[in-house]
Amino acid sequence: MKIALFGSAEIKVGKHNLKAPRFDEVDKMVEADKKTFAQVDVVAEDQVLDADAILTSQDDKADLILRDLEFVETRLGRDAQAAERAALEKIKALLESEQFIFNSGLVPEDLLAVAAHSFLTNKPITVAALEEIEASDILLLRTFREAGYISFLTVGGKENRAWPIRKGLTAWEAAGAIHSDIQKGFIRAEVISFADFLEAGGETQAKRAGKQRLEMKQYVVQDYDLVNFRFNK
Repeated sequence: MKIALFGSAEIKVGKHNLKAPRFDEVDKMVEADKKTFAQVDVVAEDQVLDADAILTSQDDKADLILRDLEFVETRLGRDAQAAERAALEKIKALLESEQFIFNSGLVPEDLLAVAAHSFLTNKPITVAALEEIEASDILLLRTFREAGYISFLTVGGKENRAWPIRKGLTAWEAAGAIHSDIQKGFIRAEVISFADFLEAGGETQAKRAGKQRLEMKQYVVQDYDLVNFRFNK
């Protein structure tokens, strides 16, 4: 996923590992040749429209809102259709009360009426205090989660790896995050929840305790599930 920096340049652009403490715990308990973190791609402000989420500071929040407000006021000054005008008036009120469009409670009809416009505040936005920006590893992990993403794990053998996916994806969709061939040949997913893994003291112990479940395509993957996909090659 892409995270755009708005106004804040303290975090370097480029690929960043998501250094999650839970992944460290798993890596200590399951032997593997290497450890591969989930990653996010941090991009500059000029790529904000292509980003999946925005990270800004408390000081820059007002500028972010103002960018959208100026567009709304310009659009309202033109010959907008009735449905669009009504939606824009609602958005204007939200922005003037320092609220973002994203998750604001606008009805689908309003969002449809302005679907042609790319509002910055209609993306997931994390607003950080100065001290949070200085702790970039923790902040990027928070931004990742607030944008609606989770990770699932594949462990053992050559690699312990965290795979980033959108929250709510099924086992079949998660399989495609690894490889399209796994998705096409999907048979089942063997799943151990993170809580069961931790309580049992490891992957082997969790299996012995009967904590590994067999799940089909429709299973919704949970954050930090340990998953082994069975598929036809």
